[in-house]
Amino acid sequence: MAPLQKNHTLSSDFIILGFGDLAELQIFFFGLFLIMHLVTLAGHTTIVLITCTNSSLQTPMYFFLCNLSAIEICYILVIVPNMLANFLSWSQRMPFLGCALQMHLFIALGGAECFLLAAMAYDRFVAICRPLRYPLTVTRALCLQMLALACVSGFALSLALTTLIFFLPFCQSHEINHFFCDIPAVLFLACSDTRANEIAIFLVCTLILLSPFFLILLSYGFIIVAVLRIHSAEGRSKAFSTCAGHLLVSLLHYGCAIFIYIRPKSCYSPDQDKIVSLIYTNVTPVLYPVIYSLRNKEVKGALKRLLESHN
Repeated sequence: MAPLQKNHTLSSDFIILGFGDLAELQIFFFGLFLIMHLVTLAGHTTIVLITCTNSSLQTPMYFFLCNLSAIEICYILVIVPNMLANFLSWSQRMPFLGCALQMHLFIALGGAECFLLAAMAYDRFVAICRPLRYPLTVTRALCLQMLALACVSGFALSLALTTLIFFLPFCQSHEINHFFCDIPAVLFLACSDTRANEIAIFLVCTLILLSPFFLILLSYGFIIVAVLRIHSAEGRSKAFSTCAGHLLVSLLHYGCAIFIYIRPKSCYSPDQDKIVSLIYTNVTPVLYPVIYSLRNKEVKGALKRLLESHN
């Protein structure tokens, strides 16, 4: 890349087009996603407060739920406020480095979440398939190590991926046909041969998405076999209710992400990508508090006691 071309790229802003082609529905979408955003923030903040302040919830499962909610809060704050601002304007300018930072944080937090979901699946596997070994296996130290590994891996892989993309020349259009700086949308604007970058991106996305997803499916395969061996109908129901929500959200989260990122540049479809991205940036986060915790008797009991203590 010529120095002049590189400087031109670094000094240029990107224009986030968002949903400008749906001008008549902008206000409706703004109101809808603002409500979802506030509900999501309230739900995850509640989970963090309950699990941090209630002594009866100091177990590995709730440790992971607390940190998942904390990551989710950061994750949606990286994307959703800018998306809401886009609904109120025809287009939004974003500095080159601002776009790179948004992509880096989005991938880093999303990657940490993917690895953390795999850690949660392992926790449920040991709890259900190896219950007698559970207290000795899933210790506080192991939980902290898995959390640290998830976060460090997410941020390290994100840095590599963001660097690969933003060192490409963007010498033509700088209009991103998306509501945030997502990988396929930005890669589509590159005006050089991106095949080597696409291969590297595929390998990184495989580490972030396919590897944890395979571990989750493997863990839940063993869990289903173990649950079917439980003679008590009540025991089977309790085990399934604990794990079914986790598996459902994991399938939704990984399914959407794999659809977006594990494919060649030639399959890029802006309108389709925006719809799928709305699911894992807005719909899935709002489901987490409901499926993981707020329908859980222990969490509801802790929330009730917390509310009563402040009355």
